[in-house]
Amino acid sequence: MKVLLVPNYYKQEAVESGLTLELWLTRQGFEVEWAADQRSGIESTPDLVGCGLVISLGGDGTLLRAARIVGYREIPILGLSYGHLGFLTAASPQDKNILSVVSDALAGELHVSRRATLACEIVSVNERGEEEVCTGFALNDLALARGPLSDMVEFDITVSGHHIDRLRGDGVVVSTATGSTGYALSAGGPIVSPEYTGMVCVPIAPHTIQARAFLTSPSDVVEISVSKDRPSVPAIALDGQFITPSGEVERAVVRRGDADILLLDYGPESFYTSVSRVFYGVRNDR
Repeated sequence: MKVLLVPNYYKQEAVESGLTLELWLTRQGFEVEWAADQRSGIESTPDLVGCGLVISLGGDGTLLRAARIVGYREIPILGLSYGHLGFLTAASPQDKNILSVVSDALAGELHVSRRATLACEIVSVNERGEEEVCTGFALNDLALARGPLSDMVEFDITVSGHHIDRLRGDGVVVSTATGSTGYALSAGGPIVSPEYTGMVCVPIAPHTIQARAFLTSPSDVVEISVSKDRPSVPAIALDGQFITPSGEVERAVVRRGDADILLLDYGPESFYTSVSRVFYGVRNDR
């Protein structure tokens, strides 16, 4: 079986731990492959044929990178925290021996948390008036926000053909339950259990006190259409990675992805333990 290592190459400790894991895994008879160094600016996809485990060594951003590599293949991801937050990761070297954690993962002794994903379509219109569609994947969220001109965005939100509202503001975030603790939370959205498989829609600094965050069903399709009455150049990001369409952005369409991301952890209580630690400042040793 192959094991893919996805380290944060900016963190020396993460890379050194990866080297330790590579030596240990090789001695156990596993094939080891490394993701490309993100410092090169090249996001190449490793060969995932025969891969049974992906190990992320870094923070939540590194785990999101691992999720982008895996996509809809449903290969389990084990997150080892070497970052500041570590909300999505299973363990850190300060808390547990990483070789023990990886051994538990390989033995099938860790809990599998299925996380819903997003399938996104960005529709733009080129200079010839033709529509172009850019597709993308996200574990956390799609954000449509005001762009480099710093002008507010006017947009319509429609859910499965039902028009919700036309809003003006800094934009909107459409997130999964996993992403509810990221940008969506910063914009005023709720913390949602990862077992929820619908979407969370949160306006960003809307120019009205009536706009509210809302949840959708798993089968719903969310469409965000940029108003033609107030042209703007919005920025669009999937899991914090900006997408640059070749033409003028017309709309973004978001639905649940075709498959889930499988995160390994030590049980369902890990989510609530992390919520109390990260967002409420509750120490685990109390």
